[in-house]
Amino acid sequence: MKFDDKTVKQILLKENYVTEEDVRDAENFAKTHQTSFIEYLLQENLITKDLFGQAMAESFKIPYADLNSALPSQEQVQKIPEEIAKKYNVVLLKEEKSGITVTTDDPKNAELLPALKKIFAVKKINIAYSLTEDITASFVNYQKPLETRFSKIIENKGRVAPELLEEIFDDAIVYRASDIHFEHRQKDVLVRFRVDGVLREAGRIPKEHYANVLNRIKIQSGLRIDEHFSAQDGSLRYEKGTNVVDLRTSIVPTVEGEKVVLRVLAAYVQGFSLSDLGLSSAHQALLQQITQKPFGMILVAGPTGSGKTTTLYALLKIVNSPDVNITTIEDPVEYKVLGVNQIQVNRETNLTFAKGLRSIVRQDPDIILVGEIRDKETAEIAVNAALTGHLLYSTFHANDAATAIPRLLDMGIQPFLLASTLEIIVAQRLVRKICDHCRHSVTKSGKDFNTPQLRALNKYFGSKTTTFYEGKKCGACGDTGYKGRTAIFEFILITPEMQNLILHAPSAQEIWKLARKEGSKTLFEDGIEKVKTGVTTVEELLRVAEPPKN
Repeated sequence: MKFDDKTVKQILLKENYVTEEDVRDAENFAKTHQTSFIEYLLQENLITKDLFGQAMAESFKIPYADLNSALPSQEQVQKIPEEIAKKYNVVLLKEEKSGITVTTDDPKNAELLPALKKIFAVKKINIAYSLTEDITASFVNYQKPLETRFSKIIENKGRVAPELLEEIFDDAIVYRASDIHFEHRQKDVLVRFRVDGVLREAGRIPKEHYANVLNRIKIQSGLRIDEHFSAQDGSLRYEKGTNVVDLRTSIVPTVEGEKVVLRVLAAYVQGFSLSDLGLSSAHQALLQQITQKPFGMILVAGPTGSGKTTTLYALLKIVNSPDVNITTIEDPVEYKVLGVNQIQVNRETNLTFAKGLRSIVRQDPDIILVGEIRDKETAEIAVNAALTGHLLYSTFHANDAATAIPRLLDMGIQPFLLASTLEIIVAQRLVRKICDHCRHSVTKSGKDFNTPQLRALNKYFGSKTTTFYEGKKCGACGDTGYKGRTAIFEFILITPEMQNLILHAPSAQEIWKLARKEGSKTLFEDGIEKVKTGVTTVEELLRVAEPPKN
């Protein structure tokens, strides 16, 4: 059940979860930043999700069930038929001789009790309240393997291609996949999902049915079905019930046949609040301070898929207001934001980053976002835009923050121009978060770090026994122990000393030496803090970053 801001405000004030001053601040923020009242309260840590759930439960005068700490088993979930569970957003919490306890996000629904009495006829039914997202997460227990459903669709000899794709898209939504891969194998086509940055097998399509599936993807994406030897890019939209998912299509010819990758651009891959990104409070404050500057350049560096664009949009959200003109040029436009003028790069009409950026500068912008600085021309225009009174955000492919400066200089940017426009460089990587449902503590000592890679950790934990956290692996996280992702960061602030160093065309090592002296931490060191606080694991951190050599 969705509550409007007015209802939420009344409940939270009545139960004394927030003050009138908190409410006024939240309402002002929501108006100027085109966001929700509750999002501000969560972002500013004025209330947690659990406290919000408790407040809602108290308003209904029923208990609150935190499904994160007490996840129902697959057997429990499946005792309520899937159709009923999803219709009323209800999950079985407990079953005893005297009765049952269910939890829902809409306890006032008049049809709920009659529907449950048909299933549990002779039992007393107790109702609790849980957050919508936690209830939805438990529905993963209804999912049968894709191949089982594929076989049934093929046996029924109906509209095979549309039904296969529907099952694939539904699973991608349930498992919160960011990408769907279709890859040729000898006897079939493998379907894989990228979930939390890691690929895993989802199912296999018999080869004789793949041609129809491929053609359907091409038609829906506006691509040529008679083209089999050239790469094609497009986009499609999948709608089912309340789910609306935009997907970006990429098709390339391989020696075995055409491979498809669909990038999922659904709402669940968007995390636009700074507090959701994994930034420390000090880093959040620093970025908020930088975004208030009248001009300059903010660069976010990292490899493809490291969350750079999401970070930039989190920054845009801070400054997005009716009195500011924000214009972006991107390839592609992944997140559509109200109040922001977004331009899509189009090679067919020769609308490149450089040409689009030239036009944007003539559109009287206050803030410009360039999806990526790829070449000398774009870099030069970006630097000049930042120099002439615009605040410019962009991403840049570099392994770390220090490497970005020499690479920009190698592109031909004059050192004095870069020194006078660059404000901050942020490098980042994404790490998987430990699943909240099955996280538990384990103790390890120095002797457990017995490989060369792990021995480097003694510097951070010493030889004494330390408490770590990991996931036991459960249904909610697909038996991986991880669910969701967060970022680890590396910051280089362009101080007067750093500006002076840039004027002398320094190496990455010289830049990092000064940055370290001024207090910068490496990606790995930021990750160590997240290991210590139980956000991620040592193994996951070592997968994406390596310990500094000095």
